[in-house]
Amino acid sequence: MAAVVYGVNGPVLTVLGENFTMGEMVRVNGLLGEVIRLEARQATVQLYESAAGIKPGALVEKTERPLSLTLRPGLIGGIFDGIMRPLSQGKADKWHVTVTARQGELLGEGAIFAEVKETEIVTYRAMLPSGVFGEVTYAAADGEYCHDEEIIKIGGRGVSLSQTWSIRVPRAVKRKLPAAIPLITGQRVIDSLFPIAMGGTCAIPGGFGTGKTMTQHQIAKHCNADIIIYIGCGERGNEMTEVLESFAGLKDPKSGFPLLMRTVLIANTSDMPVAAREASIYTGITLAECYRDMGYHVAVMADSTSRWAEALRELSARLEELPAEEGYPAYLAARIASFYERAGYVENLNGTHGSVTIIGAVSPQGADFSEPVTLHTKRFTRCFWALDRRLAYARHFPSINPSLSYSGYLPELDKWYKENIDPLFPEYREKILQILYKEEILLETVKLVGADALSAEETALLAAARRIRKTFTAQNAFDEVDTFCALERQFEIMRGVCGGGGIGLRDKRMD
Repeated sequence: MAAVVYGVNGPVLTVLGENFTMGEMVRVNGLLGEVIRLEARQATVQLYESAAGIKPGALVEKTERPLSLTLRPGLIGGIFDGIMRPLSQGKADKWHVTVTARQGELLGEGAIFAEVKETEIVTYRAMLPSGVFGEVTYAAADGEYCHDEEIIKIGGRGVSLSQTWSIRVPRAVKRKLPAAIPLITGQRVIDSLFPIAMGGTCAIPGGFGTGKTMTQHQIAKHCNADIIIYIGCGERGNEMTEVLESFAGLKDPKSGFPLLMRTVLIANTSDMPVAAREASIYTGITLAECYRDMGYHVAVMADSTSRWAEALRELSARLEELPAEEGYPAYLAARIASFYERAGYVENLNGTHGSVTIIGAVSPQGADFSEPVTLHTKRFTRCFWALDRRLAYARHFPSINPSLSYSGYLPELDKWYKENIDPLFPEYREKILQILYKEEILLETVKLVGADALSAEETALLAAARRIRKTFTAQNAFDEVDTFCALERQFEIMRGVCGGGGIGLRDKRMD
């Protein structure tokens, strides 16, 4: 008996039928969905688009595979929705393939067997799928091929440029490596005070208008990652339009080509189906892992994970699951952890080194950092850039509050800073942070008793803090010179701030 729809509750369908598997992708009237609950002779299906037009009795078509991506050449520079359907014009059907494998060669799992010049910046490296290894019995000649044409054969099995991977399953690696190299962003307050490592995780929490999206834009434009995956998860359509327009017009500082030639945009705006929003995070991280396995360093910008958590809450409510804090499902923390755990600096199965760095924006209502999404994200990330509404309203950007922010990567990264920039770099950082921390205490004193009660030393400290905020922590994203600041220049500014104006490294007022 064919499976049919029995009930419709928004994007959640009740289906009568047997032989479904958990997580299986199905089609209902041509619309994609996923099996998310199984009962005796009944299944619950979550649609990834609007259920308008579906009624009881509609046939449900099985696919016998989970929600998966086709990883292939032509994705870089593309714009896709939450389940990787193209929103922009597709790339060429055929690619010039350089076959690196040779007949009779033994290849291990994940080995690179062919290369395609995907853009002027990125070379796509075709890898053996999971579970495929052995002697190459056939290798095609270099030439023009479609992504699904056979390039080599191993043990009688044909292998093409593309492979399919379930978005909820992390891709295998040989081993994880220490996160000991910084992701250089060109933003002084980040690189010098609260750095993030390649393969690290970071949260950017902040209320409305504090600059979360702009901060991520700046990092995406200027960081030293090889590839950028930008996930617009439930954000406003005009913000995604701004990303598209700005990225298309920007030049990559390393190559001189348009930045879009090393960027993939996943646009799932606030008016798109809520179920696809929940999947978009996994779509982006799976794509990042694919390029990591090729030996690239990938930076993932998730904007914002709060909208993703709201999608989880809405779907959980439709499934009538017992709610936890603020109506979120009880498995919210587990889902957040599973997402951030897919970051890392790794040695791949093919021997190359690559990384996935995740920078997730969080949008707590009313800028309340004690709400569940922010708290759980803070548990599973090692970097926390807290945006301050007061700084944002004072036109101080990035509006990162030093008192609330931290980086857990300092012990690993200090060695790199000492060897590659200057041995005094960590000491200058600590000095600046001390000044900014003590400034807040003194400002509270000024509010209570007035500035006249301060000593000359305390007045000098406040003057030094103002100079730090004006010349170092604040940065103009629209200024051609100030939008990016190299680490060497950052160090010179730090030395000028810490070494001049009567504030030296051995100043006992700060001890």
